Amino acid sequence: MRSPAPLPAALTLTHGTSFNTKMHSLILANIAKHVSLTEDEKKYFTSLLKKISVNKKDILLKEGQICSKFYFVNSGAIRAYYSDKQDKETTIMFGVADWWITDMYSFLNQVPAIMYLDALEPSEVLELSKESMDNLYIEVPKFERFFRIIIQHAYIREQVRVIQNLSMSAEERYEIFLKKYPHVAQRVTLKQIASYLGITPEFLSTIRARR
Repeated sequence: MRSPAPLPAALTLTHGTSFNTKMHSLILANIAKHVSLTEDEKKYFTSLLKKISVNKKDILLKEGQICSKFYFVNSGAIRAYYSDKQDKETTIMFGVADWWITDMYSFLNQVPAIMYLDALEPSEVLELSKESMDNLYIEVPKFERFFRIIIQHAYIREQVRVIQNLSMSAEERYEIFLKKYPHVAQRVTLKQIASYLGITPEFLSTIRARR
C-alpha cells in the first residue's frame, strides 16, 4: 500500500505548532465521527479555517451572491432561508453548534445563491473556502469521504422532510421536529419554526395549544 503523500511544504505547519484546542476541538470531533486524521493532517486542515464572529441578524450570505464558504457552527445558531417576491421567508434549515451549513447548490456549482444565511443569535463559525476544500481533497484525500458523508446525510434529511410534508399532518411534523431537534426548538422563534414546517405562526400556536 502506498504511503500517503506528504503535505505540501509551504502549507505544513512547523513541528511543535499546534491548533487552537478550544477553537477547533468541536470541528475535529465532528470529523472524527467519520474519518481518522493524523496530527499533521489536523494541523493542515485547521490552518485552512477562518474564525468568524457574527452578531444577531448579521447576514453571512445573500441571495444572488456566489457562495464560496462552507460553515461549521462552533456556537450560536444560523438559519438558511428563502425569500420570495413578496418577502415571505421560508426556513430551509437551521444550523446550531456541531452542524455544517451552506447554500449547497451555490457552493458546489459556483452559481448565484438561492438562499440567505443569517445569524439568529451571536454566533461563532469556522469557514472553509471552496478553494481550500478543493486543495484539501488533493492533499488529504480522506476528506473527500468525510464531505461525501456530510452531503449524503443532508440529502437524506431533505428527502425525508419532503416525504413527511406530503404524507403527514402539520401536528405530526411538529412532533417530529420537537423530538428530532429539541435543542433547536428552544432557541428559535415560533415564526421561524412555522416557516420551516410550511404553516402559519397562527396555526402553529393552535397546535401548541392542543398539546
